[in-house]
Amino acid sequence: MKRTLYGPDHEAFRESVREFVGRHIMPRQAKMIEQRYIDREVWLEAGRNGFLGLEVPEEYGGSEAGDYRFNAVLGEELARAGASFSSSFGIHYDIVAPYLVKLTTDEQKRRWLPRFCTGEMVTAIGMTEPSGGSDLAALKTTAVRDGDDWIINGSKTFITNGYGADLVVVAARTSPEKKARGITLFAVEAGTEGFERGRKLDKVGQPESDTAELFFDNVRVPATDMIGELDGGFIHMMQLLPQERIGAAVANLAHARPILEDTLDYAKERKAFGQPIGQMQWNKFLLAELVTKLDVAQAYVDNCVAAHDSGELTAIDAAKAKWWSAQIQNEILDHCVQLHGGYGFMKEYRAARAWMDARVTKIWAGSNEIMKELIGRDLGL
Repeated sequence: MKRTLYGPDHEAFRESVREFVGRHIMPRQAKMIEQRYIDREVWLEAGRNGFLGLEVPEEYGGSEAGDYRFNAVLGEELARAGASFSSSFGIHYDIVAPYLVKLTTDEQKRRWLPRFCTGEMVTAIGMTEPSGGSDLAALKTTAVRDGDDWIINGSKTFITNGYGADLVVVAARTSPEKKARGITLFAVEAGTEGFERGRKLDKVGQPESDTAELFFDNVRVPATDMIGELDGGFIHMMQLLPQERIGAAVANLAHARPILEDTLDYAKERKAFGQPIGQMQWNKFLLAELVTKLDVAQAYVDNCVAAHDSGELTAIDAAKAKWWSAQIQNEILDHCVQLHGGYGFMKEYRAARAWMDARVTKIWAGSNEIMKELIGRDLGL
């Protein structure tokens, strides 16, 4: 069925993103896989194309599109190139951007947003901790007031863009007695004394995106680098997590679609027992199921994008989109590997790389189990 989510302006924007991907990402992909980070020149080129400031007001260097569907188009096209690209760039323009636009002072906006839009300042968000995982309310990193400053101690892990980020939005506990209601957000810039990064983590998939542990040893942060309200961090995160989750859902399906298309072509050409493998009834029925599941999931996610654009997306609907899209994505890619046979296990085939890249989507942005817990609570269970 024809998708009705996007109009002519969105499709024109899509073409510009595809040109960027073709010129600046795909020729460098093998190099970026080996080095395990995205070249800063690619970030700067994304900035020159206006892709990083879609939510940023024009006075600070952004385009302030005022339409979340442009974020979704960018996420789809980056995901088609590889999950790492929608992940790394998405953290910046889709996840960190609302924190820096909605929660900051005018002075902070002037200081950070122009470089944010150009790609001169790459960002990350430090929520996940070694002992906490999806339990954000249990974080142990602390921030203690010292005059006009705050002293941060603790660590974060699995931080996308963490190794090369110039600014990290860090969640820290400022009022331990308040539990979840005692968390505050801070901006910690690269080079701040006591702020150290661990090694680039060696992940199963998505090697192009740098992922790291972050360590904070008596890191002194001025009060002017607090983001949002004191002790309001948990509420801020809960309010902004739906955008992270619908962004993940958009990328999940867009990542799976070209691999399924490749597999359909392969099934028409690859012969076994005297006929194309796609004509064998089991494979024919399987591919019919996968295409149908993807299209049905796409319809729901498109509705969620439209709802988010109009300010009507609920946290529960975002949770449904996140877990279901991750489930469908992984199911499709696992079958695509199987249909490719031994070739599906070779990294030179996109199916193999995509299969490895996708596994984390059932874990991050809140594990699928946490999504089901949220949905179950909403059902009164």
